[in-house]
Amino acid sequence: QLQASGGEAVQPRDSLRLSCAVPGRPSDDSHMGWFRRAPGKDREFVARVRWSPGYTNYQGSVKGRFAISKDNAKNAVYLQMNSLKPEDTAVYYCATGPWRIYAYLSQSAYTHWGQGTQVTVSS
Repeated sequence: QLQASGGEAVQPRDSLRLSCAVPGRPSDDSHMGWFRRAPGKDREFVARVRWSPGYTNYQGSVKGRFAISKDNAKNAVYLQMNSLKPEDTAVYYCATGPWRIYAYLSQSAYTHWGQGTQVTVSS
């Protein structure tokens, strides 16, 4: 089971790094994604990375502020979040599934999910 962690309450413009522990060595032909659900909204795609090679995709509102990365040795995926805004407040989830070139924005492209970790950005 995927295990997400690292969420906490921070102030605007702060940085935070989320971690996702993956049980076992993921397939090279898989992708790891981060989604988030803000209060009163649907869960939305944030970023994803292919396990090998490390192709990445981002949602437009986080591009340039967030960075997804992975550690092959630790079987872990990270989401570095910089310049956080109040609208980034959400429960963040990590997920994995078979690599897809397209449709990665959809939750259906991911077969396994972790529990969420709460990120609150407020002054």
